[in-house]
Amino acid sequence: MKKLNVTVDGRSYAVEVEALDSPETGATPAATPTPAPSGAPSGEAAVESPLAGKVVEVQVAVGDSVQEGDTLLVLEAMKMNTLVTATASGSVRAIHVGAGDMVEEGQALLSIG
Repeated sequence: MKKLNVTVDGRSYAVEVEALDSPETGATPAATPTPAPSGAPSGEAAVESPLAGKVVEVQVAVGDSVQEGDTLLVLEAMKMNTLVTATASGSVRAIHVGAGDMVEEGQALLSIG
């Protein structure tokens, strides 16, 4: 565990952080592909929300071609913006959320195929 001080909106917080890929824990996080939401055609992958929050901006449209790592949308949680990026290259097949929507962690945001 590492102890860090984090400042958010001028307030300082003492936090403890555990690095999962550190030699101390011996654990390495595994990347697993996310299947498309049920009812989606095969060959599509869902991009899931990494956290609960509010959709600030959707930066793509259905039919747009995206490359792995491209920014798809912006989420806001705890007064911080998080960029959600493409997990694979392909075309945006469906967008399941819009600006202003509240989302839960793990919720499908859009599909790429």
